[in-house]
Amino acid sequence: MNDFDFLVGSWSVVNHRLTTLFAGSDDWQTFPGTTTCRSIFNGGGNTDEILFPTLGTRGFTLRLYDVERAEWSLYWANDRSGVLFPPVTGTFADGRGDFYGDDTHEGKPIRAHFVWSGITPRSARWEQEFSADGGLTWESNWVMEFSRA
Repeated sequence: MNDFDFLVGSWSVVNHRLTTLFAGSDDWQTFPGTTTCRSIFNGGGNTDEILFPTLGTRGFTLRLYDVERAEWSLYWANDRSGVLFPPVTGTFADGRGDFYGDDTHEGKPIRAHFVWSGITPRSARWEQEFSADGGLTWESNWVMEFSRA
């Protein structure tokens, strides 16, 4: 249940985000971020608010460990919409976390996949990819490279 303990503390984040989804684009936007993660429930959950200073926006993540199902649920919101997006759920194995969920993009159903990898005491990587065909193919659209502040 303490899988996300590595994330507690302050981080500098380099973001790489695909500018156009599901169009075969290879145009990526790079921008900075800073975040501080706080543990809740003795490691059974955490929260973080990330600031994207060059975009003038913020995001918020809530991660909760479901003891009965032995899996994590990750929820995301941003200050542009104020809406909590549907969760992705999953687990860690061999130093990698994989989390899947259903969402929508421009009104159409998609699958979402979050990956946590490259976890060390000083760095970590998060990647988001979407599938518009039920998980047959995936398009990476956002990568965050974390370094300890």
